[in-house]
Amino acid sequence: MPSEPNLLASIYARGATAAQLTDEALLQAMLDVEGALASACAGEGLITAGAAEAIAAACVVANFDSHALARETAMHATPVVGLVEALREVVGEPYARDVHAGATSQDIIDTALMLIAARALVPLLADSAAAADTAASLATAHRGTPMVARTLLQQALPITFGLRAANWLVGLDAANARLEGIRKSELAVQMGGPVGARPPAIAARVATELGLAEPVLPWQAIRVRPAALAAGLGALAGVLGKIARDVTLFAQQEVGEASEGADPERGGSSAMAHKRNPVGAVSVLACTKRVPGLVASTFELMEQEHERAAGAWQAEWGVHLELLGLVGSAAAWARELLENLVLHPARMQANLDRLADSGVGGARLTAEQLDACKQLIDRALAAEVTRKARCADGTLDPDEWFPVSTEAEEARREAADGSRLRSVRVDDVRTHSADLLDHAGDAERVVDGRDLAMEVRHVHDFDAKLVRNVRHRVFAARESAGE
Repeated sequence: MPSEPNLLASIYARGATAAQLTDEALLQAMLDVEGALASACAGEGLITAGAAEAIAAACVVANFDSHALARETAMHATPVVGLVEALREVVGEPYARDVHAGATSQDIIDTALMLIAARALVPLLADSAAAADTAASLATAHRGTPMVARTLLQQALPITFGLRAANWLVGLDAANARLEGIRKSELAVQMGGPVGARPPAIAARVATELGLAEPVLPWQAIRVRPAALAAGLGALAGVLGKIARDVTLFAQQEVGEASEGADPERGGSSAMAHKRNPVGAVSVLACTKRVPGLVASTFELMEQEHERAAGAWQAEWGVHLELLGLVGSAAAWARELLENLVLHPARMQANLDRLADSGVGGARLTAEQLDACKQLIDRALAAEVTRKARCADGTLDPDEWFPVSTEAEEARREAADGSRLRSVRVDDVRTHSADLLDHAGDAERVVDGRDLAMEVRHVHDFDAKLVRNVRHRVFAARESAGE
């Protein structure tokens, strides 16, 4: 469990994710696994239905002494030995012997930690998605608000604040999509029995019972799944940290382009009364700065001996929980930070004017530059609408970028209003194909409309995979024609 005392939990355990990572939550997750195991064994005829019902009824955290179980954990280097003994006592005769049937400690711990992750990712992703929604709102509201872009911490050329917010949005969306994909496919049960050789039927039933993935094989010493989760959490932490760092730089008095607008009493200094520190941004960074080391630890722990590791597997448990806790806290802080962010457009303009007055060529935002920023912002916003629609219907591909054109933007606006495009018009795809070729040639001439119509029928929105296929076909056709 997270090692911080409660005095620091308000920083490191912010938001609803923390409630999914307590000792009580872990204990209940292990009990839920034992209950699902009993149900699976009954389904396979290994124990009676009455035994499964008795075991499930006993698997309530209030029936157990967590302090006693903690002492037992130190006795056996696993919490499961003591838990199984206690559960057998609660179940009583004649079903005590049916508790933990055919399982080993790793089955219960690994599956419980996957279950904990699945539960914790719900509020974590909700906070991160809310932060993305606010970034989208900022991008929309400030699509034309000029500011100085900065490279290598030096003033560069003009952009709009909306473009900066759109970049935040795209980063959050990408990280959220990957974590959502991990939640659906990588969080799998572990039901291999003592040496990973248990037939797969029990794992399949437990997976269905708990809503987790069914693995091809037990993954006792192949730790790709915990590593995938750590990598996904690490990527989101990186995006959250980037946003927070931007805010700390904007909030410097000599920059003054943004400030945190939450409680006006917040951010005081014990020595300098004039200061108002960016508490939200600092707290995001306090969490995210600790994440890379934990991600690296997870990868280092993948090297495990034979069928079960001595030490590396046990080390993984705390790392797993701490990663979820820190990234969940960072997401909660970032949501609050963006929802209360106060921008100072006049100061942005003044900083840009100062750069122009110093004689820097190109420091005035031109109509062409403004139009380019708006196009990019619209692209990000259109992709956000598509992402939400794909999340809603379960077709989100975390590795997919959603291409946009004028027609696609219109379709996504319709989706945002609650209507869904049920088919893609061939002419629209042809138009987008022509755009991909920079209008150098007539895409309709090289793509057979009838074949294409068959391909795109009943496709929602502008499917990225379809557009990639169209692009490849157009290029191939042009190449074969010698163009």
